[in-house]
Amino acid sequence: MKRKLTTNMLLTSAVSLLPMLLGIAVYSRLPEQLPSHWSFSGEVNGYSGKATIVFILPILMAVLSVFVQFMLENDPKKANMSSALKAISRWCCPLLSLVLVPMTIFVGLGYDVPISLIVCVIVGFVFIAVGNYLPKSKLNYTMGIRLPWTLSSEENWNRTHRFAGKVWMVAGFLFIICGFAAHQLHSGMTAVAVLLLLALFSPTVYSFWLYKKGI
Repeated sequence: MKRKLTTNMLLTSAVSLLPMLLGIAVYSRLPEQLPSHWSFSGEVNGYSGKATIVFILPILMAVLSVFVQFMLENDPKKANMSSALKAISRWCCPLLSLVLVPMTIFVGLGYDVPISLIVCVIVGFVFIAVGNYLPKSKLNYTMGIRLPWTLSSEENWNRTHRFAGKVWMVAGFLFIICGFAAHQLHSGMTAVAVLLLLALFSPTVYSFWLYKKGI
């Protein structure tokens, strides 16, 4: 088990650091400041030094990936976790590094990158994948909707996660639709922000409602 964990950590760390090769290859062509934050309308409203984007961001993603795997493998109730959700959690940071860092670099090089569309599609697929497997994850201390009411009641945990799974899958499809609509119409992303808040907070409200019912 320890050997497998070490292998996974090395592999995910290597993938997280892979975008550094692209950054190094074009480093001399990059401006000193690269976009690092976008508004809901897809406009750049924040910048970071190119060294931060090319080197610090991939390293941060690699460190986060190792931390996530350490937490997953040391959960006293790790046997209750969905293996699919563990895989999604393990690869989330490396895949984000593979997408976000090159995307930022290409924007810095002057390419027209559809930021809003890419972000919405990524978030949409993540919500669909997580929503599909969320109900299969039993009570644990690391993964899932960990609220005082879900952690204190297995029935509350199971019902909340079944509810959240359905909500997140629907939200995921809507994220993708909103992304294409915003890209085609060049409209703002306020609807996406509202949808994200509803998807994240509705399971909390539902769990509290179950708690008040004595579940």
